[in-house]
Amino acid sequence: MEAADLAQLLTPEGMALLDRTPAVSDGGEIVRVVSRLRSEGHDPGLVAAVLTQAKLRQRALSKFGPFAARMLFTEAGLEQATRLQVAAQHAGRFAAAGLTRVADLGCGIGGDAMAMAALDLDVTAVDRDEVTAAVATHNLSPWDHARVELGDAAAFDLSRVDGVWMDPARRTSGHTNTKRLTDPDEWSPSLDTVFAAATTTPTGVKLGPGVDRDLIPDTAEAQWTSVDREVVELALWFGPLARPGVRRAATVIGPHGVAELTGAADAPDEAVGPIGEYLYEPDGAVIRARLIGDLARSIDGRMLSEGIAYITSDRAVTTPFAQGFRVLDTMPLDVKKLAARLAADGIGTVEIKKRGVDVDPAQFRKRLRLRGRGRVTLVLTRLEGRHTAILCERLADVAG
Repeated sequence: MEAADLAQLLTPEGMALLDRTPAVSDGGEIVRVVSRLRSEGHDPGLVAAVLTQAKLRQRALSKFGPFAARMLFTEAGLEQATRLQVAAQHAGRFAAAGLTRVADLGCGIGGDAMAMAALDLDVTAVDRDEVTAAVATHNLSPWDHARVELGDAAAFDLSRVDGVWMDPARRTSGHTNTKRLTDPDEWSPSLDTVFAAATTTPTGVKLGPGVDRDLIPDTAEAQWTSVDREVVELALWFGPLARPGVRRAATVIGPHGVAELTGAADAPDEAVGPIGEYLYEPDGAVIRARLIGDLARSIDGRMLSEGIAYITSDRAVTTPFAQGFRVLDTMPLDVKKLAARLAADGIGTVEIKKRGVDVDPAQFRKRLRLRGRGRVTLVLTRLEGRHTAILCERLADVAG
């Protein structure tokens, strides 16, 4: 979306038209909406801008829920925006630390700033892109204690606030078809600028979950967050925003709510032991935070194999930090023998998981030539130094 498109959209006619245009995703539905709007005599450029927002609102439901129905987006801004349930966790940090004036530097479309404003924090949101700042202004309009400024995050006067939230731009500038930047010096603001701010001001920083761990300062609390089993970010917390004695945290958000595993440092793994009756796959946030050993100890477990993130135990445990499976059998990882076994058992549906083996699950599934009504989970991994297939059933399925 360019500035001219946004200006047209932000007119009374444009907003009224957008508000009565439903969120769309289906191709046929899009054609019908376009035909109806053009038949009503609306400008083709305005119709295109409205339709783009309607499609983005549909996509935004997974991140913003019902709030998406009144928000504006750019394609790149939506892709990079923090999910609202995660942004609420960020805002809660500032509120718990007693920081009432917060700057959201590199605010994007304003997702984090919205969550802060909802907790009655005084928010100054800053972005260097004119269109993005205008979109954020619209999204923050319900709160009179939130404002948007057009400017360079690196030049912001930190003395104006009690705390800072930074989300360095890690993609090239633009509103669509941006490319990822891998060099922290090319981020905006650069990682050096971010860490310099953290030495003087309570600071939270959003980074990609796969960032090089060597870049994490010893003074920061590093918190990896997953939503519905997908690891979505790494947040670094400095000063009073970091919790005493916590340097590693795995926050897991799902149907169970919010659960957290924390540690003072990377946790040593448990020793490797024989496979038990149950197998557990740690959540990705737990793996990224290197708290697998602490999880294993909490469920009386042991590592299945050296350097592989599977835990085995002799008891069934329900935990938000791992998916659990009951072990049915183990076999050598031989596709012909596996195919014969699954055919004999009437297995027609297979979930394939792998760690420590070089296998393409899609191609492997084709070679199994599955037939039947039964289902099973195949865990392809190393066991006692050998490539092994573990036949399992999910504990959730067993319980159901």
